[in-house]
Amino acid sequence: MKIKVLKGDITTVQVDAIVNAANSSLLGGSGVDGAIHKAGGSTILEACRQIRNKQGKCNVGEAVITTGGNLPAKKVIHTVGPVYQKGKNNEKEKELLTNCYENSILLAKENDLQSIAFPCISTGIYRFPKQVAAEVAISAIKNNPILNEVVFVCFDDENYEIYKELLNNE
Repeated sequence: MKIKVLKGDITTVQVDAIVNAANSSLLGGSGVDGAIHKAGGSTILEACRQIRNKQGKCNVGEAVITTGGNLPAKKVIHTVGPVYQKGKNNEKEKELLTNCYENSILLAKENDLQSIAFPCISTGIYRFPKQVAAEVAISAIKNNPILNEVVFVCFDDENYEIYKELLNNE
């Protein structure tokens, strides 16, 4: 399995699937969620509505898959990251974040996808500490080497430097 880190816009990455750091409504939001819905077009939102009508909201740590719409990626895997509560439930929050990564790659594998790109899940408005989130993400991926390629796409310099350092030190 090849693991890479890029700095940039996840909506432009050429992989089989990109992961959306979604909210539980699956109906779009701000940050990477809003960017994916905007760039991908209305077919992604419609697919999310169909999922909601069938199963209701998406719980923290779970993942669902939709079309990639107008994106270069064939599919979008939507996962709901945990909101960081200032360490009040640190181990549970790490477990839920791990579930986001594990469930996303399992869903990719089940759909015969070989490459996936992840944003920095929960490090924006959900306030998960960036260093801890990166450690959880890399560990979850390395413990489940079931895809050919995993790309961590960092929107900001701080996350990019953290991922670069963690991946170069292993």
